[in-house]
Amino acid sequence: MKTKFTNNPITKLLKIDYPVFQGAMAWISDANLAAAVSNAGGLGIIAAGGMDYALIKAQIQKAKTLTNKPFAVNIMLMSPHADDVARAVVEEGVKVVTTGAGNPAKYMKDWLNAGITVIPIVPSVAYAKFMAKAGAHALICEGCEAGGHIGELTTMALVPQVADVVDLPLIAAGGIADGRGMAAAFMLGAAGVQIGTRFLVAHECGIHQNYKDLILKASDIGTMVTGRRTGHPVRGLKSMFSNNFKAIEDDLSVSNEEIHKLGAGALRAAAIDGDKDKGSFMAGQVAGMVKKEESCLEIIEDVVRGFLEITKL
Repeated sequence: MKTKFTNNPITKLLKIDYPVFQGAMAWISDANLAAAVSNAGGLGIIAAGGMDYALIKAQIQKAKTLTNKPFAVNIMLMSPHADDVARAVVEEGVKVVTTGAGNPAKYMKDWLNAGITVIPIVPSVAYAKFMAKAGAHALICEGCEAGGHIGELTTMALVPQVADVVDLPLIAAGGIADGRGMAAAFMLGAAGVQIGTRFLVAHECGIHQNYKDLILKASDIGTMVTGRRTGHPVRGLKSMFSNNFKAIEDDLSVSNEEIHKLGAGALRAAAIDGDKDKGSFMAGQVAGMVKKEESCLEIIEDVVRGFLEITKL
């Protein structure tokens, strides 16, 4: 299957076998998961999330012991540690950086001078054009079907509109879990895909088993969006936490500051503790398609095989 993608702009750019990225999920996408995806031929991504300088350096160094393939670090730019993480990726010789939740422009010169391939996540056409001008090498177009923090546009609406105005390779994200989704993304103008939710149940993913079980039991309408009132919408599985959060969010007597505090630590409670009452189990709308635990290699090979069968490549 690897030879089928020798002329793909994403595999050529990153020197990977398959144009399949693993989503960057805070508290979830660590060195173990990223290395397993990279070893399977995709692009594994360590999610820096709220990690500080020492922790992200330790994760990068660990990944280097687990794989000799390219892997990326995702930098959440709203993190108070973003400056330190941006410096750490240069010091550690990371080859690929993806960004989200903010504007990476102030770091671009240092990253580009260090030979880092920069691939921002974009939720809109305007932001895609801005990132292209800033020097991005490719763009991840993430639709609101995705888990975690989301924008307004769907993947099907976003990808072709960005493809019409930006001359960069695009990676489609949000609502993709198998070869059918990958084929659809390519028809819309993408050259690669990013998958998050399906990797939650990978054997190499270290989240609590409660989290994995909830994904495996999810239905097609098993997710909901909270946080719209504060301007930071998040998609996750329907749960006691999300239902309570939505009820409080709808209560206009509760301030936005109080609502923000409600979400503090909720993802960690889900990923590390498996707390079904206080945890925010972030997941995309494809959760209902995920039916079994598999290795990262099995997941990637299934997605690619399905894509090749559909496209006849």
